[in-house]
Formats: sequence, structure tokens, C-alpha cells
Amino acid sequence: MNDASGASAERILVVDDESDIVALVAYHMLKAGYRVSTAANGTDALVAAKQERPGLVILDLMLPGMSGYDVLEHLRAESATRNVAVLMLSARREEQDRIRGLALGADDYLTKPFSPQELVLRVGAILRRVHAGGAVGADVLALGPISIDRAAHQVSVDDRPIDLTPTEYKLLLLLAERRGRVQSRARLLEAVWDAAPDIQTRTVDMHVQRLRTKLGAAGDLIETVRGFGYRLNSAPARGP
Repeated sequence: MNDASGASAERILVVDDESDIVALVAYHMLKAGYRVSTAANGTDALVAAKQERPGLVILDLMLPGMSGYDVLEHLRAESATRNVAVLMLSARREEQDRIRGLALGADDYLTKPFSPQELVLRVGAILRRVHAGGAVGADVLALGPISIDRAAHQVSVDDRPIDLTPTEYKLLLLLAERRGRVQSRARLLEAVWDAAPDIQTRTVDMHVQRLRTKLGAAGDLIETVRGFGYRLNSAPARGP
């Protein structure tokens, strides 16, 4: 587990067993002004994530022993790391691999070989979403059983805290602030994902599905508008 210190900025944890990839990613992250830590396996990655609390983890899918999927599941299961942003890297281009990563809580997914410049842009976009979600204002937004404390970056349903990833939080907040109005998938991609290259509408659907599950019965407030997108209602929508 190595550490390279750049300017006083957000820390990025790079997890990959290929030393040339680690060197490439670390170089461009440092050049962009981030602090960088590295790990070559899942065990070291989980230790680093708990100790250093990085702003974002760049996580390779194919790791020795513990896969990137396993690492992601552990990150999301632990209270100390469940809210850390995660960008997955993989040589796998199949849609099912991308969907699995997003379903487990990844904020973005980039396939190898990748453009270092695009990686830097995606990291910046994810971190902007994280910061925007926690700095909107000091008021509490309530919609039915759902309560969103925008100052504390916390969501509860019937006074029960709900743990959301930064992207899930931003998605819910956007739908809540525009409640009653249909939001197209393209609009959600632009607002929540900053219209990052190679992000598909399926990404929106997977995050909405996961968000509904976490909200429980209150998830019924998120209505699917067939062929267009989603809207958040003050009462459960009728029909599928």
C-alpha cells in the first residue's frame, strides 16, 4: 500500500494489480491535483479505504484473490466506507459486467484501454456530484415519508436512516426538487452524471431500481413514465 502526496486536495485510492496501470493512473491523478494512494489487492484496498477515507476509489475488476466486485460489496457493507465514491475499471466490455458493477453500488464504470484524460474528467464529475449533494442548503426537504436533510447529506424514511451512495443521493434529491415533473433519462444523465461519455440510459434505470429497493415502500413514489423517464410523486403512482 503506497501513498503519493500532491496538493492538499481530495484523496484518490487506486486499486489495480498491474503496476503500469497504477503508475499511469496515479500520474494523471497527481497531475490533476489529487492526493493518491495505491493498493495491489482487495485486502490492502479495504484497509486503505477505512484508514484514509478517500474521496474516490478507482477499482479494477480483475484483482488477485478478492475480485473488484467483492471489494465493492465490502465497501458498501461497512458503515465507514459505504458512502465512498467508486469508479470501476475493467477490460470486460460486456453490458452484464457494467450492470453488475452499477447494481452493487459503483458510481461509474470505465473499460480498458481508456483515455487518461477521460478518466480524470470522470473522476472530477463524480466528485462534483458528491460535493453538490452535500452543499445544497440547510433545509430539510420532505415528501411523504421521505425526508432529505440537504445540510447533513442524510435521507430517512419514516425517521429511519437510509444509506445511499453519493450518486443515489444526488438522483433522489434531483427528483425530489423537481417533484411532480417528469425527468427524462437524458436529463437525469446530464444533471446527475454530468453527461459523461459512454454512460448509457441503462445506468439510470439500474440506479433507480436500486434506489427504490433501499427506500422500501416509499420507493413506490418514484413513478416510471414509459418511454421517457421518471418522476417523484407525493402519493404512490398507480400501475407499473
